[in-house]
Amino acid sequence: MAFSRTTTGKHRRPGKVRRGRASAAGIAGVAAVGVVGSLASTASATSAPRADVHDTSLDSVAGASDHLSASIDEQARVQDVQALKAKAEQEARQAAAKAKKKADEAKRKAAAEKAEKKRDERKEEKARAARAGGERTSLSGWVLPVEGSYISTGYQQGGGMWSSGSHTGVDFHAGMNTPVHAVAAGEIVEAGDGGAYGNNIVIKHEDGTYTQYGHLNSIGVSVGQQVKAGQQIALSGSTGNSSGPHLHFEARTGPEYGSDMDPVAYLRQHGVKV
Repeated sequence: MAFSRTTTGKHRRPGKVRRGRASAAGIAGVAAVGVVGSLASTASATSAPRADVHDTSLDSVAGASDHLSASIDEQARVQDVQALKAKAEQEARQAAAKAKKKADEAKRKAAAEKAEKKRDERKEEKARAARAGGERTSLSGWVLPVEGSYISTGYQQGGGMWSSGSHTGVDFHAGMNTPVHAVAAGEIVEAGDGGAYGNNIVIKHEDGTYTQYGHLNSIGVSVGQQVKAGQQIALSGSTGNSSGPHLHFEARTGPEYGSDMDPVAYLRQHGVKV
C-alpha cells in the first residue's frame, strides 16, 4: 500500500481520488504496453521470412551443380568416343599393314616363281639346243669339247706348272661353269678326282683312243655310262693344279697319264676345226 507524507511528517493513506487516478494511469500504461507489444509482434512477424517462400540462392546453387554434373558427363562421353575412334583407327592401320605385308609377300613369291620358271625355260632351251647340236654333230661323230672356244695354252708348252716339264694337252678357254661336251661317242671310264687334274673325266671312244677333260667344277656322268658326241658331260672350273677357270683337254692312246698325243692333230683328223 502506498503512503504519502504530510507536512507534519506523518504518513497517511492516499485518498480515493488519487487512487482512482493511479489505477487509471496503470491501466492506460498497460494498454499502451500491450499496443506497443502488439505492434512490435506484428512488425516482427512481418519481417520474418514465410515458411512457404523458397530461397532463390539455394535454387541457384542446385542449378549450377546440375549444370556441372551434366558438363562432366558430356566430357566423359566425348572422351569415350575419342578413345573408341582412336582404337578403331589403330586397328584399321594394323589391318592395312598386315594386308600390305601379305600382298608384298605374295608379290615377292610370284616374282620368285616367275624368275624360277624363266630359268627353267632357259635351261630347257639350252638342253634342247645341246641335244640338237649333238644330233647334228653326231653325223660326223666329232665336236669341240667347248662350243665356240679356242686354245689358250698349246700342246707341249714348257713351264714349271707341269710335273713333266711340258703341257700334256691343250687348254680351251672357258669361264666358270661353261658346258663341256664329249668330243665323240664312247664310254666313261673315269669320273672323279684326278689329282693335279682336279675333277676329271676320261672317255674311251669306239676307235680305241681316249680323251680326258680336266679341272672341272662339276661332273654330270658316271663310270660305265655311254655318251654321244656333243653330249654335255660336265661344267668347266678350276679344280686341281689350275690358275683359273678353263678346260684341260688331252687325247691319249691309253687311259693313263703319259699316253698323250697331239690333241689338235687328233681333232683335225676327225674333221673338227680347231
